[in-house]
Amino acid sequence: MAVAGFALGVAALAALTLGALVIGPYPLSPGEALTLLVRRALALPTEGGAPETVLLSIRLPRVAAALLVGAALAAAGAAYQTLFRNPLVSPDILGVSAGAGLGAVLGIFLALPVAAIQLMGFAGGLAAVALVASVSAAVRSGDRTLVLVLSGVVIGALAGAATSLLKVLADPYDQLPAITFWLLGSLAGAKTSDVLPTLPVVALGLLPLFLLRWRINVLSMGDEDARALGIDAGRLRGAVIVCATLVTASVVAMAGIVGWVGLVVPHIARMLVGPGFGRLLPAAALLGAGYLLVVDTLARSIASVEVPLGILTAVVGAPFFLWLLARGRRTFG
Repeated sequence: MAVAGFALGVAALAALTLGALVIGPYPLSPGEALTLLVRRALALPTEGGAPETVLLSIRLPRVAAALLVGAALAAAGAAYQTLFRNPLVSPDILGVSAGAGLGAVLGIFLALPVAAIQLMGFAGGLAAVALVASVSAAVRSGDRTLVLVLSGVVIGALAGAATSLLKVLADPYDQLPAITFWLLGSLAGAKTSDVLPTLPVVALGLLPLFLLRWRINVLSMGDEDARALGIDAGRLRGAVIVCATLVTASVVAMAGIVGWVGLVVPHIARMLVGPGFGRLLPAAALLGAGYLLVVDTLARSIASVEVPLGILTAVVGAPFFLWLLARGRRTFG
């Protein structure tokens, strides 16, 4: 039954992907899009023209980026929530997004090329988590998990303050609009050259999470139970944090700060497949990819001016989360 459900989800995602490829200011028919994709995959000659340019050079990289970013953020959110045994945890909890935002904003402030801005965003996310880990390791008293989360909140706040300072100092006619738009999240400039380097980094982070899925399940029961079964809880927690951080930082560096995906989507996945991490991780990735694909399609289609992703994900995610709270249903653990 689980395999059939996953296959159905993959089929639905494929249909959403085709829909996203044909919807836009320059409409394409599904047959035309499929023909162009098959010809490109088989290296057959094409007629060229506007349809091919729109599909292969603009929409296909953007759709691929939406699938990758959505899957990565949702999977990282599922890992964090299971690790900390808290349904309110998201990929932002350890300061990853704030650190990546600071790095990218600094790159924009210094007028660096796009590739360098993305690299600085990636480095900023990793640096923030490394600083959080160092601070929590220096505190030898109290609950280690609580200290880690509180350190993440503090470091995230400091990174946010530094970002605000750079916005004040930035050129209001050139740099400030670029900084503001990036912080709201967007895939408008997504290119194949952005997606291809990010894909192996995301895979590198997700593969260990999947391979360690049963150990992560045990860890969610508590450190004492994990130690009783011969699992080094501290080392495993560190590995999960590193992997989830790597995934989050890589996609935030490419797409900007896209909130709510890593918080809301794991809840939906948990309602559908239960709390078992072996089922939760692929379900969250699948739902996250479809969710962000739909949101990004709306972002470029509902108005003449593109709506930033961060706004739409909040508009959709916040009411849904309030609905979950109103139902009072416990969907965790």
